Parts: sequence; C-alpha cells; structure tokens
Amino acid sequence: MGQPVTGKHEFDTAAREKQVIAGGPRYAPLKLDEISAEGQEQVDEIRSAFSIPEDRPFPDVSLITLRHPGMFKGQMVLGIELAARGTIPARERELAILRIALLAGAPFEWCEHVDIGKAFGVTPEEIERVIQGSEAKGWTEHEAALLRAVEELIADHCMSDGTWDTLAKTYSEKQMLEVPMLVGAYLMTALQQNSLKIQPKGGFDYR
Repeated sequence: MGQPVTGKHEFDTAAREKQVIAGGPRYAPLKLDEISAEGQEQVDEIRSAFSIPEDRPFPDVSLITLRHPGMFKGQMVLGIELAARGTIPARERELAILRIALLAGAPFEWCEHVDIGKAFGVTPEEIERVIQGSEAKGWTEHEAALLRAVEELIADHCMSDGTWDTLAKTYSEKQMLEVPMLVGAYLMTALQQNSLKIQPKGGFDYR
C-alpha cells in the first residue's frame, strides 16, 4: 500500500480547487418547503444534538444531501455519535479532521473545520502545523501519534503497531475504537463534498 504522508502534502492547490469547486455545486440546495417529512426529522434532531437555534439557516451542504434523506440519516447518526457524543476531545478531533481534509484535497471540509477547530481551541499555529504533518516540531507525543494515525489510515488503511501503542498510552478503549471510524467518516464526507463540488468560503490557504 502507499506510504503515509507525514510531512507537508504537496499538490497543485489551484488545479485541485478547479477540479472540486469550479462550476459547483452539482445539485442546488433544497428549499425548506421541499424537505421531505423524513428529512425534516433529521433537521430537527441535528438542531437538538448540536444546540442549533431555529432561526439559524441550515447549511447548504445539508440541504443538498437531504435530497437523499435515508442516506443523510445514516451519515448524521454516525456524525452525531462521533462529534456530539464522542469520547475523543473536541480539539483533538478537529486536528485529526483538518489533516484528513488536507490529505483528501477537500477545500470545503478544510474551511469548515478551520472555523470549527478554532472554536474548540485550535490555534493558527497548530493549523499551520497540521499542514506540516505529524513530523512537525511542536506536537506532543500523543498529538503526533493522532496525526500519524490519520496519515497511516488514509495511506495504508491500517494503523501501525507503533502508532497504536503510543495512542493507547493516553486513549481509552472507546477512544481507540473511535479513531479509525473518525477517519473513515470524515474521509467519506470529503469524497461526497468534493464530488458534489460544494462551495467553500475559502481555499486551502484559508486560515
């Protein structure tokens, strides 16, 4: 299998943005009165799980994927379990998601989680360090292992013994079970958002 990218992920950002953003989105967001009854149940559950006020607009990306309410429900069940009920600390979860978004070449996911990460305490310096990868100086042993886990799972679809053992020093069984699922869930989301050409608020240079 491929070798993990543990340093800076070098790629043509302009070409990638042209590929996964230009001309999008491929489907228009549903209007609120177009959401099915099944879909509305998911909207209500998400607002409740993440304490989203009724007067806050629902994201366009969700209004697009609600065109398939059954699939949207499946995604949201896992998403709520990992984000709203997960045992991995929010700041660490966001560091991992940022590395996933970068390695997946996913500008929408990257931009969204830059903002979310900052809300959970990720600093601009740490965002820059995420770009540099698990080998960047400044990470704790635990943080480096978490990013290394992301890099290995994306490249080789398996976490190495060394990375597992390092993470397991500080993570519980539940947290260790969550790590591969976190990577898989947000990689899956990146594949969908890239293919739908969801429009981000910035590019890969966005901070």
